[in-house]
Amino acid sequence: MRSIEVQQLKYDLTPVAGLALVVNHLKTLAPMLARVDAALPVRCGASNSDILRSYLGLPVPGKSDFEAIENHRGEEFYKQALGILLLPSSPTLRQRMDAQAHALSPHVLPMIETLLTRRSPDFGVLPCGWLPVDIDTFAMVQRRHGQGRGGPHLRRRGRVLPGAVAAPGPAALCQGHAGQPAARDPAGATPERGRAEGAAAGTAGLGVRLRRADGQHRGAERAGRATGGLAHQVENPRSTDRAELAAQIDAGLPDGQHGAVRWEHPRHGKRVALWEQPTRIEGAGRPVRRVLRLIERTISAAGQHLIVPEYELDGWTTTLPTRLVPQQIIDLYADHGTHEQFHAEFKTDLDLTRLPSGKFATNALVCELAALAMNILRLMGQQGLLGPDAPVRHSAKRRRIKTVMQELIYRAGRLIEHGRQLILGLGANDRAGIVFKRLHAQLAAAP
Repeated sequence: MRSIEVQQLKYDLTPVAGLALVVNHLKTLAPMLARVDAALPVRCGASNSDILRSYLGLPVPGKSDFEAIENHRGEEFYKQALGILLLPSSPTLRQRMDAQAHALSPHVLPMIETLLTRRSPDFGVLPCGWLPVDIDTFAMVQRRHGQGRGGPHLRRRGRVLPGAVAAPGPAALCQGHAGQPAARDPAGATPERGRAEGAAAGTAGLGVRLRRADGQHRGAERAGRATGGLAHQVENPRSTDRAELAAQIDAGLPDGQHGAVRWEHPRHGKRVALWEQPTRIEGAGRPVRRVLRLIERTISAAGQHLIVPEYELDGWTTTLPTRLVPQQIIDLYADHGTHEQFHAEFKTDLDLTRLPSGKFATNALVCELAALAMNILRLMGQQGLLGPDAPVRHSAKRRRIKTVMQELIYRAGRLIEHGRQLILGLGANDRAGIVFKRLHAQLAAAP
C-alpha cells in the first residue's frame, strides 16, 4: 500500500461550491436587498444587505452560529457566490443583528413571498384544487439564558417558540415564520404570528387555501374567525370520557342528522364510529362543524386479546362546506402529520436546535433567514434532484434538506479568474456535475 502525502495547494478550493446556485436566487431578491440599504443606511463598514447575505450563507450548508463566518474570511468564492461587498467578522455580524433585528425582520418575510412567487415551485396542490397551509408550533432553545425564557412546562429556560410555520403540502415550502417567547400561549394571537399567517395566506396566485392546525390552535377566536385569506380551516381538538361515550353509542347516541350513530367493524376486535356533533361558536364568520371518530379495540392488530378495551377519540373542528362528508374531512387533515418532519429538517438540518443568540429578537431574525434558506434549498431539490440526470438515489416525491446539501451544496470546486471571468471548476469525477451545470444554467436564465 502506497503512502499518501498531504500538501496544501497554491490555488483556492471551496468545499461548498453549491453556493454558486444560491446567488441566482438572490438576484431575484436584489431590489429588495437594495431597499434594505436605503431604509437602514450605515456610515461605514458592512451594509445591512451584506449582513443579511452573509448570514444567509451559513444555514444553507447547515451552520447557524455566528462564529462560522470566520471560516469564510479571506475566501473570495463566498463573497462572489452571495454577492457580498464587505464580509463582516463574527463580532460585527452578531452586534449588527442584535442592534438591527427589529428593523431588519420586516424585510425578510416579503423576500420569502417574492421568492416563492417568482420561482413558481410545485406547492403540492390537493386533487380538489386547494392548497394546504399547515400551521404549527415547536420549541427551540437559546444558546444562552436571555430574553424569552420559557415557563416551567418546558422544563428548560431560554426556550422560544416559533409562533407560526406554514408550509403547503408535500412541497414543504415555508411561507411564514414568527417567533414568540415560550412563556406565552403557543396558540395565542401575537403580532408576529399574525404577520406570518398573513404571509402564508397572501402569496399571490396560489388559489384557495386549506388551513390545517393542531388542537392547541382551537378556540372560538381561531375556529370561527379564519381571516387573512385563509379560506378553509381544519383543526383537531381533544376530548375525554371515551368509555362513557362508547356506552352512549351502544344505547343509540343521535348525531342530529342521520339518526343514531352506528358502529362499523373493519376487522374482528375493532369497531369505529364516525359522526358529526352540532357546534355553535359565537362570532363565527361561517358555519362550524365538528367531526368525531371513536375507535374501540378489544383485540390488538397483532391478535392480542385486551383485558380492558382500548379507546381512541379524535375530533376535527372545521369550517369546510357540508358537501364534504366526515371521512373526506379526515382524509384532508391526514397529511398534516407530515408537517412534523419539516420541523425536524428546520431544526436539525439547518443546525437550529439551539439558537445562536441570547436575544429573542435576534433569534427571530435568524429563524426568518433560515426559513428563506430552507426555501432556496427546497427549490434546488425540486429542480435538480428529481430528474433523470440527478445523482443516484431512491425514488421520492421530494428530497429532504440534508440530501440537497449533500448532493448540491457540498461540492468541491476551484474558483478561477481568467479573462475578466469567474469560472467555478468542478472535479472531472463529480457525480453531480451534470445536474449542477443544468441547474445553474436554468437559474441564471430565469428572470
